[in-house]
Amino acid sequence: MENPVVVEITRGDLVESFHRGAFALVDGAGAIVVSAGDIERPVFPRSAVKLLQAIPLVETGAAAYFGLDDKDLSLACASHSGEPAHVRRAAAMLAKAGLDGGVLECGCHWPFDAAVARDLARSGETLTALHNNCSGKHAGFVLTAVQRGETTAGYVGPNHPVQLRAKAVIEDLVGHSLNRDVCGTDGCSIPTYAAPLRDFAGAFAKIATGKGVGAPRAEAGRALMRACMAEPFEMSGTGRACRRLMEAEPGKVFAKTGAEGVFCGALPELGLGFALKIDDGATRASEALVAALIAKALESEDAALAARFAAMATHDMVNWEGIRTGDVRAILPQRG
Repeated sequence: MENPVVVEITRGDLVESFHRGAFALVDGAGAIVVSAGDIERPVFPRSAVKLLQAIPLVETGAAAYFGLDDKDLSLACASHSGEPAHVRRAAAMLAKAGLDGGVLECGCHWPFDAAVARDLARSGETLTALHNNCSGKHAGFVLTAVQRGETTAGYVGPNHPVQLRAKAVIEDLVGHSLNRDVCGTDGCSIPTYAAPLRDFAGAFAKIATGKGVGAPRAEAGRALMRACMAEPFEMSGTGRACRRLMEAEPGKVFAKTGAEGVFCGALPELGLGFALKIDDGATRASEALVAALIAKALESEDAALAARFAAMATHDMVNWEGIRTGDVRAILPQRG
C-alpha cells in the first residue's frame, strides 16, 4: 500500500516537492476518528514516545522520592535543545541522587539548535552527555534505578530492569507484545520498538481517557502529560514545534516529536490520541502535518482554535533575501 501525499512544497504556482505519510486519530475505545495511509505498518516511534518511557519514573515512586517537580518531569519526556537551562536541570536531577553527568550512557552531541551550538562553542564549555537532547529522559532512567536499588551501569541495555519496565508499559498501552523482531537501537542507545501507528495513537488515547489501562498507569501518564503542557520549554526548547503547539492553547494539546518524521500526542479534553509518520523522515513535513491533524480534531469542538492550528499547518518558504518563494502546506487525505 502506497501512502498518500500529506504535505506539499510549492514554488510559484507549482508543487515542487511532496511528502507521503500516514496518520491516525483514535478515541479511547480504539476507534478511528480519522486516518490516512497504512496505519497498520509497524514504525519506530523514536522519541515521540518518551512520555511512555517515563511512566515508570512516576509509577515506581522515584519521582516523588527525589522530589521532582513539573519542570523535571517535562525534561524527563524531552527532546530538548541543549540550552543552558536544559543542561542545568538535567544535572540537578542527577545531583538529587548524588550523581553527575558521567553516569549517563546516551552519548553526547552538539545541540541541534545552531545558535545554541555556536554559543556553546564560543563559551569554551566542554560538550558532555548532559547536552544530549535525551539527557532528561536518561536522568529519569538513572533516578528510577537508584531508587529501586539497581545498578546504573548498563541501564540502556534491553535486559536492564529500567528498559524492561519501559517496554512493559509500552506493551500494555499498545496492546501486544514487542519482541526482538521489532526491536532496534535508538540514537541514544536504548531499545526502540516498532508497532503500528494505530496502536501508538491508541496508547495516548488510553492515557487521556483512562480506558483500557489501569488507573495508576493512566494517572502516571496524565501527570507527565500535564507537566509537559505546563512546562513545554523543558520538553523542547526555544522556537521548537512541540512548544509552539502546546502553547497555542495551554492544556489543550500534548504533542511530541520523534526522529524520522514521527509525532505522537493527545487532546486530553477530547479523549483523543494521535500518531503520524512521514515516509521519508522529513521534519518539515511532520511539523506541518501534526498541526493540520490537531486542527481536524478540534474543528467540531472549537472552530476558532482549529483555525489557529490550521494556520500553523502552512507556512511560507523564503529565500536568503527573505523573498517568499512558495509554501509548505499539509493536506489531509483521509478515511474514517
